[in-house]
Amino acid sequence: MLVTEKAPAKLNLSLDTPMRYFDGSPRWDMVMASADLADYVTVETHSRPATIKVYTDSGFLPNDQRNLAYQAAHILRSRFHCREGVTIRIKKNIPVAAGLGGGSSDAAAVLRALNRIWRLGLSQQELAKVALTIDSDVPYCVYSRLAHVTGHGEQIELLPDNLHYWVVIAKQQTSVSTPQILRQINYEKLEHLDNKRLIACLKAQDWRNAVKYMGNVLEPVTMQSHPEIRRLKDKMISLGADVAQMSGTGPTVFAICHTESRAHRIQNSIRGFCRDVHVVTLL
Repeated sequence: MLVTEKAPAKLNLSLDTPMRYFDGSPRWDMVMASADLADYVTVETHSRPATIKVYTDSGFLPNDQRNLAYQAAHILRSRFHCREGVTIRIKKNIPVAAGLGGGSSDAAAVLRALNRIWRLGLSQQELAKVALTIDSDVPYCVYSRLAHVTGHGEQIELLPDNLHYWVVIAKQQTSVSTPQILRQINYEKLEHLDNKRLIACLKAQDWRNAVKYMGNVLEPVTMQSHPEIRRLKDKMISLGADVAQMSGTGPTVFAICHTESRAHRIQNSIRGFCRDVHVVTLL
């Protein structure tokens, strides 16, 4: 049986971390949305047991157990004692190592696909519990819709889907190490966000005030070693974006606009120094 799943990019409308857990991992407090920039993941099962094969059209991704999509298939097959082999083909549209959760979204797509193929009958909530064993972004990506995400990434409160806006997603030729950025966090210096007010504004569809509470507390950490991220963000704001900020630990910066024409204006203005630019809608 063969199933193809869409794997959308994730954006952090708000990213905060109140504290570290005893194991050193961050406790998250985030408002996350998905954008219509997506990979397409095709999953096929076959009679050759104990084999998981991953193929992608990107030369930057591993195709073994380091790949999160591979891990998703392995975990689900092991947990439910499924004997079939799995072949995964990923058509990449989400930039790699960009802070957009491409690998996590691919893994979530594999979980959804195998849940259907093997008729496991798992709810989204049950899939999200499995997903947490892969990566902290994968539980959200199981849902891929506006949500308040807390804890390690496993506590997900779905919010009303009412963000009908355009988004410009731009990734510069910069590499950012997420583990390195997380190790550099000084919790005493973080300026925390008011996610309660942001969520209230989103529920009330009060976009004018919602943008005031968006933000990413990791921006100063990443921008310290990558000032080009700040320059891109400032450029987007000067061109009329409603809000512009870094997604995840970077380096991608996204701008949200209430009109398509404004989004394309920003895209055309930054193409000269940033080649990987997309204009899409929020889902």
